[in-house]
This record gives sequence, structure tokens and C-alpha cells, in this order.
Amino acid sequence: MTVTSYKALKGKKVGVCVSGGLDSKTVSKRLVEAGVEVLAFSADLGQPDETDINNVRVRMATCGVDTIIIDLKAEMAEGCFDVVQAQSKYDGGYWNTTGIGRFVTCQGLVKAMEANGVNVLAHGATGRGNDQMRFERYTNVLAPKMDVYAPWRDPELLEEFPGRTEMATYLNKHGIEAFVGPKKKYSTDANLAGLSHEAEDLESIETSMLIVEPEMGTWPADCPDAMEEVELEFEAARCVAINGKRLTPLEVIKEANAIGGRTGIGLSHALENRIIGTKSRGVYEAPGMELLGRSLEFVYQAVLDRRATKLFTHLSDLVSDQIYDGRWYDPTTRAAMLAIKDLTKVASGRVRVGLFKGNLFFLKLDKVPHTLYNEADSSMEASDGLNPVSSQGYAEIQAVEARSLALAGQIEEAAAKPPAKKARKA
Repeated sequence: MTVTSYKALKGKKVGVCVSGGLDSKTVSKRLVEAGVEVLAFSADLGQPDETDINNVRVRMATCGVDTIIIDLKAEMAEGCFDVVQAQSKYDGGYWNTTGIGRFVTCQGLVKAMEANGVNVLAHGATGRGNDQMRFERYTNVLAPKMDVYAPWRDPELLEEFPGRTEMATYLNKHGIEAFVGPKKKYSTDANLAGLSHEAEDLESIETSMLIVEPEMGTWPADCPDAMEEVELEFEAARCVAINGKRLTPLEVIKEANAIGGRTGIGLSHALENRIIGTKSRGVYEAPGMELLGRSLEFVYQAVLDRRATKLFTHLSDLVSDQIYDGRWYDPTTRAAMLAIKDLTKVASGRVRVGLFKGNLFFLKLDKVPHTLYNEADSSMEASDGLNPVSSQGYAEIQAVEARSLALAGQIEEAAAKPPAKKARKA
């Protein structure tokens, strides 16, 4: 059930998902003031913009609430690996970084809330975006008996706090630090997979994406002047080593982020289609996902036949939409991922790529035991591969069908005849 007013929360234990920012502190303090039992929860997703995740606990303590921080970095890395394996990008080549973070966050926080006797989850998503739907759907499927409260859809709370100035004034009145600062050019959401920049100045599509100051990546003009070569090893579509060093999934993502970031790859722009039907403008950073995903694609090209590739592409698009829509745990998504894992279990190999000022170049592919590529078959020169004479029979079979279509009058006349010449003017 969705609770629509904070006044209905009295007597319940509410778990508030917090980041330690202005919104989190305002909502938590207002609920405490209304006599609600509040316990704050925050997920450690390897956020690059959070130097010390424990600072969230310190900031929230000023509001009179304790904060439980759940370390989900390893789970986040596994989520990244799943998305790379599925090649699940959304509009504009966006690597679904926020979507990954939401299913990892909800799975970890809901479990922790249940263990602490929480019966209402409160999230800070606005009533205009995707995250409200993601948080609530994941709560509903993971803990169907847990209620949900969305503060920024509560009419009374919105009337009391229509903007950041009113929130800051309220907190300062209670002796809680609330520095609003100058108006930001855009807002940022971060996790191990990448950064999403949107809102404020970025809402205008006349505003260049170059106003974003990359936090994980680098604009090409600021990248090194020499190409960096990187070698990645994959086993069953999972990266297990970078530059010859065996790494855990978390270590792989961190190293890929560092390499991809300094070479400027993984920066993208999109006017994406939101869950609720509107469009949203965003600028995204996902350097590690781009490095891993593009490199794995080269292995897929070697091991997947034409029909397998077509099926994979369909499943990839489906999984991308499911993640974006907050449906990671749905049976459809799980079935699609099982099929993807089965299709790509042969995707093992070593890839060498070159990275230069935002570009990624293929350099070498080897150690691919299940490759379908045979140099002799593809050669244009004399070789021991496919005998070119063997194609004669196949060409004749194709000719039978082509002629039948033409003689049966099923080929458009305009296509079958050359265009008429225009008469010259006298």
C-alpha cells in the first residue's frame, strides 16, 4: 500500500532511503517532529562522488536519526557484469547505470529494513521521474507486505516545502546545517557503474552537453595525446583479467573505470523515453561499462552465428527496457537473462583494444576456443577453406526462387525495369 500523507505514518516504523543531502535531512527531521519512528538507510554502491560513505551517517545524525549503511559494492559489480553480458543499453547508448543501481539498492535496503522491523519504506524520488516507479515496484515485489511513502508526492509536505530555500530555512531553524549554495547547472546521480547528469540547465536542449564537468571521465580535448592499449580476458562473457592480471568483478569495474575514464570513452547524451511517458534529457558517464561492453562485443562477433545474434539482440533490448522500467526481478527478465547466459557461455577470449581521445579501436582477438571465424573460409585468395565452386549449386537454387517471383508478377514493375529517360527539351 502507498501511504499518501506523513500524518498517517504515526505509530509505524519508517525506513527512509537517504543520501545525507538537503532532501533526506528535511524529510527525516519532519517525520521525527511529527512523532514518527524513523530509521535511515543508505547503500554503499561505490559512488565516486562520495569520498567517505560514513559521512552520510554523520549528516543524518544531526536530524536525530540513526543510519544503517549497507555495503553493496560487490552486488553492484555483479549487476554491472549482468548488464555488460546482456549489452543492455537504453536510449542514446546509455548503459542503464541508474537502473542497475536501483535494483541493487532496493534488494539490499529492503532486506535490511525487514531485519530491523521496518514496515514502511520512504524514498526521496520526485513525482516526475523514473525512480519513484522503480523504488516502489521493487519494494512491492521484494516485500509485498511493506508499505511505501513518497514524500515528494505528499500534497501537505509539498505545500510546506515547495523548494530548497524553504527546506534550508526549516533545517536551520532546528540548528541543522543546510547549505544551499549557488544554483547548480545540473544534478548528478552516481554509483560504481557511472554517473547520470540531468535537470537544471540540461533541461534545455539548446544547452551543450559540454557544460558537464566529468567526474569519472575526461573530455577528449583533455585526454592524453598517445593511444593506450588494453588487454581484456573474458570467460563465459565475464571479464576475469585486465592486462594479464586476474581480478574480482569489483576490481574489474574499478580498473575499467580508471582506464576508460582517463581516455575519454563512455560519455553519451540522450533524450530518453521515461517510464511515465515523458522525455528526459541526460548526459551520462560510464567509462568502465563502455570499455567492457565494447570489448565483449568483439568476442560475440566471433562466436555467435547470424540467428543467435538476432535472438541475442532481441533479448538485449528486452532486458534493457526491463531494467529501465524497474522490472529486474520479473519472470520475463529472469528468463531472458537465462537465455542470454546460455547463448553467451561460449564467449571466451582475449581482446586487445586501443583507446584514444574518446574512441575505442579493435586491435587483436585471440584465444577464442569457440570462434566460428575461419580465415581460410573468408579468404579471397586460394586457400584450403571453402571451395568457391561449391557456391554454384546454392546460387542456382537462389536463381529458381528469384525467377519464379519475377514470372509470377510479384516483383514491382518499377523495380524490374530501368527508369525511363526524360525527353530532352527542344
